[in-house]
Amino acid sequence: MSYSDPTKLGILACPGAEAFANQVIRRLAGIYKRRFDRKSLALASRYHISQELVTRKINFDNDIQSSLLYIPGNVDQYRPPRFKINARHTYFPNGEVKTEILDSVRGLDLYIFQDIENHQPIAFNDGSVHRHLSVNDHIFSLLVTIDAAVQAGAERVNLVLPAYPYSRQHKKKGRESLTAARVGQMIENLGVSRIITLDIHSKEIENCFDHLHLENLHASLQVIEKLIGIIDISKEDLVVLAPDTGAVDRNKFYANALQKPLALLYKERDYSKVTRNASDTNISEMKLLGEVRGKTVFMADDMIGTGGTLIKGMKNLRELGAERIICAVSLPLFSGNAIEEFESAYRQGLFYRIIGTNAVHHKELLQKEWYIQADVTGLFAQIISLVHHNRSVSSMLDNRELVAKRIKKQLERMARDGNPNLPAHGAATTHTRPVAKGDQGEIEDEPLPHGAV
Repeated sequence: MSYSDPTKLGILACPGAEAFANQVIRRLAGIYKRRFDRKSLALASRYHISQELVTRKINFDNDIQSSLLYIPGNVDQYRPPRFKINARHTYFPNGEVKTEILDSVRGLDLYIFQDIENHQPIAFNDGSVHRHLSVNDHIFSLLVTIDAAVQAGAERVNLVLPAYPYSRQHKKKGRESLTAARVGQMIENLGVSRIITLDIHSKEIENCFDHLHLENLHASLQVIEKLIGIIDISKEDLVVLAPDTGAVDRNKFYANALQKPLALLYKERDYSKVTRNASDTNISEMKLLGEVRGKTVFMADDMIGTGGTLIKGMKNLRELGAERIICAVSLPLFSGNAIEEFESAYRQGLFYRIIGTNAVHHKELLQKEWYIQADVTGLFAQIISLVHHNRSVSSMLDNRELVAKRIKKQLERMARDGNPNLPAHGAATTHTRPVAKGDQGEIEDEPLPHGAV
């Protein structure tokens, strides 16, 4: 199988994950077009023939290897692969769901997408029915789709779950379920080979699997690019703050990458109290380790749920003298009335910006002045391509060197251009700006061995 020709790669979206899957498909198309161009150019130079002749020869070889009589398309040009697998999702009056795969997936390396936190109206029955789905509804829809793929003869079934289901129920203190592990085992028992997720709440979840591989991606590169777009990190009096002890490692990473001091907001919790909305929190006491007075505070966490704890923490930091607060989250869940509560907190001046990713689908969030969205579809497209071709993914899972290089490049570019895109201190900023190649979450192909393309 050619590294530039993914003839066995298929993308199947569950209801609610279509938008994210379609963006990843567009990213994949760009990745493979660049690889094809690199390969044809390198071979043309190596064998002293025209690039057009190389293209014809590659297409001829692909036609020979195809199970079809030949692959449709112009033999003189690059023929883009079709990744998308069409399916029909049916919702029955009693709440049951069914997935019918409309294209052949036999022998494919199939990647099933599901956004379990998408609470927008979901289209079923060819668009004639719309339903709001809970996390549990999304999970069962995913299970039905997995089984349909297995029954249809997919060679390998992989899941793309930007938000891992029940990830916060990963440990127990009494008579309670280890639900994160049980959901993972259910998925593994259906025959899934791999789960690709984003910034999983606890790495301990990986221990529940016998054979299934878990690829845990990080959006740190995309978050830092957005951070650099709204403040001048070379001049800003910035401190990186861990909002709780569980986020120390994550924020230590950012502190090292940005070369800034690290602080900690220690919280005492009353676990007998269940948080239901952003106005209700189980935090009983907070203590600050570090200095924030007169500084811009940047803190990162894996997710925002109801957001009550974060709002209380930001209020506490402002009372301690923090000048501006910027928060970054990989999974902007914004459950319940969280969006309204954060809008109110923003109007009160409790924070400056929140950077989230498009791993969770929200329409309302994108209209908010205080919210900035980082695109992680390029990150997922890159990891899917590497896994599909059985290549190393270590540089994607531990991206410290990549982040350091990107920060250096961004700072050099801003210094060269006079940094015209940064807003005045305290002023609002738009969410669009001129970008360079590789921005908007797209990561360049990993370095290849000598002579490889």
